[in-house]
Amino acid sequence: MLIKTYASAVHGVDAITITCEVSAGGQLKEGDRFYTLVGLPDNAVREGFSRIEAALKNSGFRFPRQKLIVNLAPADIKKEGSAYDLPLSMGLLAASEQIPSASLGNYIMMGELSLDGGLRPIKGALPIAIQARKEGYKGLILPKQNAKEAAIVDNLDVLGITNIREVVDFFRGGQLQPTAVDTRDHFSNTVNSYEVDFSDVKGQENIKRSLELAAAGGHNVVLIGPPGSGKTMLARRLPTILPPLSLHEALDTTKIHSVSGRMPENSSLIAVRPFRSPHHTISDVALVGGGSHPQPGEISLAHNGVLFLDELPEFKRTVLEVLRQPMEERKVTISRARISVDYPASFILIASMNPCPCGYYNHPEKDCVCPPGTVKRYLNKISGPLLDRIDLHVEVTPVSYNEITNTKRSSETSEDIGKRVVNARTIQTERFKNHPGIFYNAQMPSRMVQDVCKLNKAGLLLLKRAMEKLQLSARAYDRILKVARTSADLSGFDEIKIENLAEAIQYRSLDREGWAGF
Repeated sequence: MLIKTYASAVHGVDAITITCEVSAGGQLKEGDRFYTLVGLPDNAVREGFSRIEAALKNSGFRFPRQKLIVNLAPADIKKEGSAYDLPLSMGLLAASEQIPSASLGNYIMMGELSLDGGLRPIKGALPIAIQARKEGYKGLILPKQNAKEAAIVDNLDVLGITNIREVVDFFRGGQLQPTAVDTRDHFSNTVNSYEVDFSDVKGQENIKRSLELAAAGGHNVVLIGPPGSGKTMLARRLPTILPPLSLHEALDTTKIHSVSGRMPENSSLIAVRPFRSPHHTISDVALVGGGSHPQPGEISLAHNGVLFLDELPEFKRTVLEVLRQPMEERKVTISRARISVDYPASFILIASMNPCPCGYYNHPEKDCVCPPGTVKRYLNKISGPLLDRIDLHVEVTPVSYNEITNTKRSSETSEDIGKRVVNARTIQTERFKNHPGIFYNAQMPSRMVQDVCKLNKAGLLLLKRAMEKLQLSARAYDRILKVARTSADLSGFDEIKIENLAEAIQYRSLDREGWAGF
């Protein structure tokens, strides 16, 4: 008897429907294997038969002792993980006529079985649900812990279950109540509550202005200054002034966290911009993604949010160099012998670093104890091509005692700064409405910069002098124009004025030959 059930394989951040074909028939002879599993399964899928056998017996069902041939189609796609336990077990029960097979083809099923018949959560529930609806399936059966996540997909019956008996009862004619989530209501009621705020920052007005520019235009930033000057504190407050996630961005972000298995239990949607802060000992694969079974890395988990690299020169050079392509293309491609997957990686990079190993070069009060040449070697750990891709180079100076203790002067709150950022983003959204995939200034390709960032004669002359004096690259030229355009948007100007251009040029400090005195 041939039975077909349907499952799904996650490929990148999308899903592919898998047909599980179970053929049962014929008596086992001495020395025969009771099952043959084909279709590029990995060890986790092969081991599933032992879990399925124990789960069925402990749940009061019979494991068929006929010759079994199981095919996972299409056979050229690698099948990974333990989530195929549920569709395979339903196929075996139907092949042994313990449940009717009439309605099996209406549902995608995924779930890992425990030995007592319970179901464990899976990865990638959201992309699986999206693909199930796209292909016209009536519903999706999966562990209860994943139900809310999948239920944000409308026009699909998402049935969350706790054990295999519930699935059997359902196919025998019982009822299961679909999980319902009002996506828009849930999204609109999500409040971006942060424990930190820019009002906590004393002084540092120029640094706050640079982060406002970064948030308004999606620009990358590097903060350079001595220990204790507030680099980390300022960086952690950047998400508080970013515009709220749109529903489309929230879905994209949730898909990435779903396939990586990082969704909070019983949650349905990630509605707050992510902030990722990996340690400087991170490996290339952990940062960019990959592995023998490709998984998203930190840069993809920071998609639509912020990636913070503290102590930038302490990261391995190879780790930093792999950032260059994702920063330019806003995606990362993981290629293996049998598979190639794309993960989105559109993030704002904010990095911090000391000016020298001891941290006190150019400090107004403390002396640097680094030997001659050490400062230059330390800063040379950051390659020129990587610095070229960072729009804003910001020198952070220590806060004075008077600024720290000044209680009369109040700082702007994140809400106040965020309103200006949202207004600037609204201008950019209108500007790029006819350009799919471009939402803010930092995403503009070079061919668009010349049209959007036009300068008058005075501006062209100023930029020419800056290019010649600072010996800037063509990429830095584009970055300056983009930042100047963002500065004009924050000021509400239709055209880039000379003060906007001058502000953008001053943020190329690390491009200056002889910076920091060498």
